[in-house]
Amino acid sequence: MFRPRLMVTLALAAALTACGVNPVTGKKELQFISEAQEVQIGQQHYAPTRQSQGGDFVVLPELTVYVSEVGQKLAAVAERPLPYEFVVLNSSVPNAWALPGGKIAVNRGLLTTLENEAELAAVLGHEIVHAAARHGAQAQERGTLLQVGMVAASVGVAMSDVDPNLGNLMVQGAGVGAQMISMRYGREAELESDLYGMRYLERVGYDPAAAVTLQEKFLKLSQQDGGSLSWLEGLFASHPPSEERVARNRATAAALAAGGELGAERYAQRIAPLKAIQPAYDQYDQAIVAARKKDFATARRLGQSAAAAVPREGRFQQLLGDLAMAEKKPAQALPYYEKAVSLDPGYFGAYLGGGIAYLETGERAKAEGWLKQSVERLPTAPAMYYLGTLARDAGNPDRALEYYRAAAGSQSEIGQRAAGEFAAIDVGRNPAQYVATAAGVDAQGRVLLRVQNRAPIPLADIAVTPVRVDASGRILQQGNALRLRRALEPGEQLTLDAGVGVIPAEQLPSIRFRVDQARAAGR
Repeated sequence: MFRPRLMVTLALAAALTACGVNPVTGKKELQFISEAQEVQIGQQHYAPTRQSQGGDFVVLPELTVYVSEVGQKLAAVAERPLPYEFVVLNSSVPNAWALPGGKIAVNRGLLTTLENEAELAAVLGHEIVHAAARHGAQAQERGTLLQVGMVAASVGVAMSDVDPNLGNLMVQGAGVGAQMISMRYGREAELESDLYGMRYLERVGYDPAAAVTLQEKFLKLSQQDGGSLSWLEGLFASHPPSEERVARNRATAAALAAGGELGAERYAQRIAPLKAIQPAYDQYDQAIVAARKKDFATARRLGQSAAAAVPREGRFQQLLGDLAMAEKKPAQALPYYEKAVSLDPGYFGAYLGGGIAYLETGERAKAEGWLKQSVERLPTAPAMYYLGTLARDAGNPDRALEYYRAAAGSQSEIGQRAAGEFAAIDVGRNPAQYVATAAGVDAQGRVLLRVQNRAPIPLADIAVTPVRVDASGRILQQGNALRLRRALEPGEQLTLDAGVGVIPAEQLPSIRFRVDQARAAGR
């Protein structure tokens, strides 16, 4: 048997073996995640995170080529030779992010706000340092340490997120990357990324002062009426600007070699095609706002105008399909979804909308195929829920339970519906999982049965049998089965005579109730 002193010694030994040197700063630090694990984490979550953040910007693939050219130039002088990748995402939110292992993305909306290639390099260099200096891995390591200390306190505590956004609709595992990139970096991590990112700029010939003007611009935007919503949702959320960062960047620029290239003309030329079609994306964003206000006529007009201006953009076609679905017109939605898929077959959104539209028009085989295509790209609660419904109706309850269980993990409204459907199937198999029982006594000493519905749906035909057990739980005697005469609503509790009679108080702990059956009410 381990002694306390030996256990402490082993813990200290484990901590010492986890010590390492940060490849960028040269500082000693605890490292529980290896470089191979970092790379694996990034590779695993890069694709679904891109999906959840708008998907790849395929209308102008040359933009990703350009951003990758600049990024790889900087990555070549970074301290860690990770498998860096760069992509432009189809989102108007001005943001950039990095996953562990060097997987980096820049949103379309950020590119239109930058003024030169050196500012782009400053953004990319900053994100490269986050990956090279293990900032994402460090956050996970800190989370692991905190989790170890909090296990006992968190047992039995149910957490829920009622925010009805896409992140809340992603099922277990799919949203891990989104959580990592939305994490707010600490002060030291941001200052480190600024410092070493500016050194990368100098090494490859860019003017480090671009990082100063960039931070000055971000700080000014953040101070204007609290910052615009798009900026608050984007770069400011995970990379908060501050006077300290501006001052530090000025000091760093002064210490580095003066001059360097800004690349304003080259940047303008490479970004010109995006600038030319930007008005269509502005209309698309306005259409989304109108749709959220239930002003579908305005949303449709704006969406049609955007689609006419950029006919190769699949998101505009998907929007028109979504609007038709919002107005309960699935047959009208299908051509839009089909066009969206033909334009951008790699994005999950049109497959999801089209799958639901096919289901509502009775084309169940097509619905299943499209929903599965959606799940392959990004597992979401709606896709899992409707696949569960298809499996249930096809007489495959085991498969339906798998889908419903996955959907229920999202803690969204549709996740709650999935939990109800799961319970409706499973309660017949495992009634004791949903019906709680306890023994009590009344004023006369008669044994009472307290029964409660723990399911998220009403339950009927509940049958319970009282039994007497010994200290080991072995049944010594059982009474007559008790059947509830009415359904119990979720959370409802009922007390009734157990039919056991009066027993000495000391024997009450030996009374148990076996839940024999229950079913979903109305099914």
